[in-house]
Amino acid sequence: MMMVLVGGWGSVAVGWCADHERGPVGHWKLAGNAVDSSPQRLDGHGQGVQFSAQAPGGDHSAAVFDGRSAHIQVKPNAKLRPGTGDFSIALWVHTGTHAEDEGDLVTCYDSQKRMGFQLALRTNTGVTSSAANVRQLQFGIDAGSEPRWTEVGHPGGATLAFALAVHDGHLYAGTANNAPKAQGHVYRYAGNAKWLDCGAPDQCNAITSLISFAGKLYAASGKYRFAGSALPESDNPHRGGGIFRYLGEQKWEEVGRLPHVEAVGGMVAFQGRLYASSLYRPAGFFRYESDNKWTALPVPDGKRVEALAVFDHHLWASSYDDGRVYRYDGTVWKDLGRLGDNTQTYSFVVYRGRLCVGTWPSGKVYRWNDNQWEDLGQLGEEREVMGMLVHNGHLYAGSLPLAAVYRYDGEQRWTKTAQLDTTPDVKYRRVWTMAQYDGRLFCSTLPSGKVHAMDAGPCVTDDRAFPPGWQHVAAVKRGGLLTLYVNGKSVAESRRFDPAQFDLTNDSPLLLGSGNGGFWRGALSDVRLYQRALSEAEIRALAKP
Repeated sequence: MMMVLVGGWGSVAVGWCADHERGPVGHWKLAGNAVDSSPQRLDGHGQGVQFSAQAPGGDHSAAVFDGRSAHIQVKPNAKLRPGTGDFSIALWVHTGTHAEDEGDLVTCYDSQKRMGFQLALRTNTGVTSSAANVRQLQFGIDAGSEPRWTEVGHPGGATLAFALAVHDGHLYAGTANNAPKAQGHVYRYAGNAKWLDCGAPDQCNAITSLISFAGKLYAASGKYRFAGSALPESDNPHRGGGIFRYLGEQKWEEVGRLPHVEAVGGMVAFQGRLYASSLYRPAGFFRYESDNKWTALPVPDGKRVEALAVFDHHLWASSYDDGRVYRYDGTVWKDLGRLGDNTQTYSFVVYRGRLCVGTWPSGKVYRWNDNQWEDLGQLGEEREVMGMLVHNGHLYAGSLPLAAVYRYDGEQRWTKTAQLDTTPDVKYRRVWTMAQYDGRLFCSTLPSGKVHAMDAGPCVTDDRAFPPGWQHVAAVKRGGLLTLYVNGKSVAESRRFDPAQFDLTNDSPLLLGSGNGGFWRGALSDVRLYQRALSEAEIRALAKP
C-alpha cells in the first residue's frame, strides 16, 4: 500500500510503504537510457546525451555529456520536491585530466524564486586576472534569501587584493600596494578576518594573478600603474613580469621572467599547459614549457590579451584594445568582434552554458550566444564590470565606480546587493575580483583593500581540486547542515542554518548535466535521489563500484 504524498518531502505525512521508504525516490542508472529504475518511474528525457562511456565496474554503459547542450530532464513531480526535509544525492562522476570538464551535475532550481538545490563541479577562469577556482565541488540550497555581506579582513593593509584563488583547501590573495616602498605580497586566509603573510615573490608593487596548476600554486607579478584607478602612483620602481611557484611558508621560486612584460595580465591552464599574458603594451602571450622556459606566441592583430578563460574547448581573451574578445584554439586567434561601443573588456564567467564578459565604459555584461554577442544589460549606472562568478545558482558581478556587487535577475535586470567600498573623496571604487571559498563568495575592493564575503543561501564547497577519472559523489542535507562526500569520505561541511527557513518546493524540472552554471562536460552514472539523509555507512557502500 502506498501512502499519500502531501506537499513534498518536508511534509509530515510523506513516504511509501515500508519496503520502499528507505530506497531512492529516483534512480537513473544511465545504462543505455535515462529510465528511472525506482518504483516511482520518474523517467528522464535526454537531449544530446550519448551512452557511450563505460561505467565504474565496467558491467554497463554510462552517460556522456558534451558540455554544450546535452542534458537529461525529469518532469516536475511532487516526489522531487524536498520541502524543508532532509535529502541526499548520490552519483558517479567522471572527468578528464584537464580542468576543462565542468558544469552542473544535478539541479532542481527556480531562478525566478531563487529556490531549490544544485550540485556542480566548476572551474572559474578569467575572473579579472586569475583562475579563482579549479575543479571545485559545490552543493547549495536556497529559498529566496537575500545576500548577507561580511567584511573578512584587509590582507597586509594593501590598497587592493588584485588576485584571489583557491588552492589545496585555502584561499589566497595577491596584493597591490602604493604605500611608500611597498611590495606585492601573497596572503592566505586563516578565518576570522585574519590573513597570513606568505611572502613577497617579487620586488615590484603587485601580485597580479594566481592559479592552482598541476598541484601547485603559481603567482605572477606586476608593476601596477595606480593612476589607472585615479590613485597616486607607487614609488616602487621595480618591473614585474615574473612567474613564481609557491614552496610553502614564505618561500617562492621563480619559474620564468616574461620578456618585455611590465605586469602579467592573466594566467590560465588550457589543454594541460599554463599560459600568461601582458597587462600593458607591448602585447604579449606566453606558454610555459618548463622552468625558466616560456614560448612567446602570437597575439591577435598586435592587440593585448588580458583576462584569460577556458570555455568550449577554446582559450578566450579579453582586451583593453578596442573592447574586443578573442578566441584561441591552440594555434591561431579568431577575432569575435567588438562589444557595443566599449573600449575594454575585463572578465569572463560561464552562466547557463554560455560565456559572458564584462565591459568598460558601458558597464554592461554581454553573452556569447549563437555566434553573436547578446546584451544582458547595465549594472545600475555603473561604468565598468570587473570580477564575475556564479554563486549558488545566480550570476554576480562587481562594478566601478561605486564598488557594488549586482545579481543578474534575467532579462537585462540587475539587482544591487551591496556597495562594498565607501572610501570618501576618490574618483573610482572597484570590486576587482572574486573567488568561491568555504561556501561563500569572496570579493576584493579598491581602494580600501578590504575583502568581503557573501552568503546567499546555505552552500558547501570542497576547496581541493576534484580528482580525474571515476569518483563517487554524495551531497547530503541533514537537518541544518550540508555535507559533501567524495569516494565515501566526508570532504566539506557547511555552516549550520535553520532548515525551517529553506523550503525548497518549486515547480522546476530536475536536471542532470545542466543548470544555471553550465552544461556538464564529462560522464555520469548511477544517479540516485533520496528523501532522507543517507548514513555514512550507506554512502561508503554506494561508493564501491
